Amino acid sequence: MPTVNAYAAPSASEDLIPTTIERRDVGPHDVLIDIKFAGICHSDIHTVRGDWGPQQYPLAPGHEIAGIVTEVGSEVTRHKVGDRVGVGCMVNSCKECANCLAGEEQYCLKGMVGTYGAVDRDGSITQGGYSTHVVVVEDFVVRIPEGIELDVAAPLLCAGITTFSPLKRWGAGPGKKVAVVGLGGLGHMAVRLAHAMGAEVTVLSQSLKKQEDGLRLGADHYYATSDAGTFEALAGSFDLIINTVSASIDISSYLQLLSLDGALVNVGAPAEPLPVNAFALIGGRRSFAGSMIGGIRETQEMLDFCAAHGIGAEIEVIPAEKINEAYERVLASDVRYRFVIDTATL
Repeated sequence: MPTVNAYAAPSASEDLIPTTIERRDVGPHDVLIDIKFAGICHSDIHTVRGDWGPQQYPLAPGHEIAGIVTEVGSEVTRHKVGDRVGVGCMVNSCKECANCLAGEEQYCLKGMVGTYGAVDRDGSITQGGYSTHVVVVEDFVVRIPEGIELDVAAPLLCAGITTFSPLKRWGAGPGKKVAVVGLGGLGHMAVRLAHAMGAEVTVLSQSLKKQEDGLRLGADHYYATSDAGTFEALAGSFDLIINTVSASIDISSYLQLLSLDGALVNVGAPAEPLPVNAFALIGGRRSFAGSMIGGIRETQEMLDFCAAHGIGAEIEVIPAEKINEAYERVLASDVRYRFVIDTATL
């Protein structure tokens, strides 16, 4: 069983530190990936700090992985040595339930296996992409098309698919008005993707400090939600609202911004509940929904879409020793718009 370099959290209250983790030997259906870049997602912070429940430590997070295949198992058919590949938020599922068979492995009825902090089918605890190498079943590895550099591709494996999936599912496109709540790691991808799909895009952010960025990324309009007049001016405006923030917001106020039959889809995952006034839904036959990542097939579709439209994440590449500093900057919203670890520094 190979040992590889990594950064991991020793506990919920300690900084991540350099360490080594064990990777399984490459099995018949496995792919060994030399990780080149790993994105830092807000979920990483929530998980290692125990916000979403207790974890087993040490824990190496990271589910935005881009790298090169260096070894394949004897029965692998999808990938070959030298391929540019990515791994997102899951590395296994039952592959037998109705959802898995429909290509929606993220909603596996027996529970998909997360890329880190999850119990894999062999009983081991998964460890993520803040490491030099990872071994993954071939079915959960996607191809990164030529035309997307690996560093800007890494965040697409979570931030990209997390926003692409609901935009596609709820029909973002020409003639549709889409609002994006929050212009962070998820939000900036939602703006780029919705714009590329042909929708009219509005950013709803606490202030106007990122307005110039939002318009450059493809937004048609930009409003500050700290201005009470915003909610009056935009009432009944949108077909779809994608809420990307991981903090508690007044969902009922945002529901009032939807037109008849509009939907507000939550992709941010705050630790606390989000109360909803039923009348905010009933009044306009509105929907309040949630969406996770996409399945493997849809993730590949998203990567191909991004390649065709020249879309990557806006990133700041950091060495491993700056991971803890990056966590504090994420919590302070001081990143434009995704930190990506250069794993050569591990």
